[in-house]
Amino acid sequence: MEIIIPSLSSINEAAQQFLAQMGDHKVIAFYGKMGAGKTTFIKALCQTLGVEDVITSPTFSLVNEYTNREGNSIFHFDFYRIKKLDEVYDMGYEDYFYGGSLCLLEWPELIEDILPEEALKVTITEEIDGSRKLKW
Repeated sequence: MEIIIPSLSSINEAAQQFLAQMGDHKVIAFYGKMGAGKTTFIKALCQTLGVEDVITSPTFSLVNEYTNREGNSIFHFDFYRIKKLDEVYDMGYEDYFYGGSLCLLEWPELIEDILPEEALKVTITEEIDGSRKLKW
């Protein structure tokens, strides 16, 4: 599947479209270069799901927890700064990935060996015209 985001002004529509098409996946791994828009898209997803908290990338804490309008937890991970998988083991990743809550992952290529098989792998690329393409 594929979604084109022509500009930042249409990102919330793209988030709604993505949520309608993602199925029942609970672990969603976002791949893309630095600046591709992973954090921005995750922020739009969370807002669309009714998160009212300030949504930021958990670059230093590894994970942020948000609550949606139904009171369900959403976990936002950023693995950019991990040095070795032991850091992820120590944080108890299995409780998150297999706990039934929505998990949104940035830089999943750094933990590829422990990603659940059923994780939805989404690639975000910046196109020549500045638009973004989501593909899964």
